[in-house]
Amino acid sequence: MAATKNRRIGLFDSGVGGLTVLKQMYRRLPQESILYFGDTARLPYGTRSQAEILQFVREIIDWMLTQDVKMIIMACNTSSALALEILQKEYDIPLLGLILPGARAAVRLGKRIGVIATPATAASNAYRQAIQEVDPTTEVWQVGCPEFVMLIEQNQLHSPYTRQVAQEYLQPLLEQKIDTLIYGCTHYRHLEHIFRVILPSAVKIVDPAEYIVMAAEKELELMGIKNNQPALATRFYVSGSSGDFAQLSRQWLGYIPQVRCHKLHIPVEVREQELRIEN
Repeated sequence: MAATKNRRIGLFDSGVGGLTVLKQMYRRLPQESILYFGDTARLPYGTRSQAEILQFVREIIDWMLTQDVKMIIMACNTSSALALEILQKEYDIPLLGLILPGARAAVRLGKRIGVIATPATAASNAYRQAIQEVDPTTEVWQVGCPEFVMLIEQNQLHSPYTRQVAQEYLQPLLEQKIDTLIYGCTHYRHLEHIFRVILPSAVKIVDPAEYIVMAAEKELELMGIKNNQPALATRFYVSGSSGDFAQLSRQWLGYIPQVRCHKLHIPVEVREQELRIEN
C-alpha cells in the first residue's frame, strides 16, 4: 500500500488548459506527485469527433499506465464529456472527469446557469444533463466557443480581438440574465480577467478545476492511497513542441518547466500539416 501511495497521479489535457487543474493540485494536494501530459500535437480537442477523442484518450491512458500512475484525471472537459463514462468501464484505474464536480458546484450557487465550452462539449449537452440531474428546475444555457483554445495556446490573452470574441460568446448568456457561469473548458480560466470585465459583478463563476481536485482528494482517501510523503517534482510531457509549451507555461507556473516530448499516434492530416509548415 505504501508503494501505491507514492505513485504519481496522471493529469492530461490537449494543452496548457490543464495547468489550471495542476495549480489546484499543488494548492490542495501538495504531497501528491504528478505526471502531466499535454496532447499539443492534436489540439484543439473541441472540434474533434467522439471517435477521435476516444482514440486519443485511450492512447494517453495506455501510456500513463506504463508510467505506473495510481489515478488519472481528465483535465479536459471535452474528454470528460465524450469519453469518461465509456472509458471508466474499460479501465480498472480510477478515472476522474470535470463535468459532474463542476455541475454540482454550480447548482449550489445559482438557478440560471451559463456554460461556455468547446463546440464538442456544448453539443454533448453533458453539463445540462449533469446539472438537471441534480436539480431539474435549474435553467441552463450552453455556448460553444471554437476560438478560445487556440487564442490561449497562441498567448493572445490580452489582444483586442480576444476581448471582442469573448463579448460575442458571452452576449447570449448576458441576454438570458444568468447568475452563474461555468468554465466548460480548463483553458478558460486563463481569460478570467476578460470575463470579469464583461460579466455583471453579481454573476458567480464556477471553475470545475477546483472541484475535480476536491473529488480526487476524496477518492484518494476512500481508497487509502493518499500520499503522506514529500512530492516528487512534476514530470511534464507533450506530444508537440516541448519548447513552446515550456515558454507558454511559465506565466502560470512561475517557472519554466522541463518538458519532454512523447509522440503518440498522430493522424495523417496532422502530419501533412506539419510537413507543409516545415517546407
